[in-house]
Amino acid sequence: QVQLKESGGGLVQAGGSLGLSCAASGVIFRLDDMAWYRQAPGKQRELVATITRGDTENYAESVKGRFTISRDNAKNTIYLRMNNLKPEDTAVYYCNAVHVTDRAYQSDVWGQGTQVTVSS
Repeated sequence: QVQLKESGGGLVQAGGSLGLSCAASGVIFRLDDMAWYRQAPGKQRELVATITRGDTENYAESVKGRFTISRDNAKNTIYLRMNNLKPEDTAVYYCNAVHVTDRAYQSDVWGQGTQVTVSS
């Protein structure tokens, strides 16, 4: 079983920066696409950024130019660097990964989330 654990959330002023990490643990065969999602109070969970195993990145329009996703396959870890943060970035940020076993069975894995709060 694969687990994801996020870290690095916290409180920051508008215009500031934060970095999030998400480390996978357990019995890992291969992690394919990985992503960051977020959910603000009273809103649906939304996709923030994705990264393939080959490091192709995609971003939500609202974070383009401010957030950077990256990954270290050797460490089974992804990162999210967030710059020029805005109050509307306040949310619980979740890590997501597609785990593929040696028999090509795919499963969708989620972390428990980390709170990011941006004050104005």
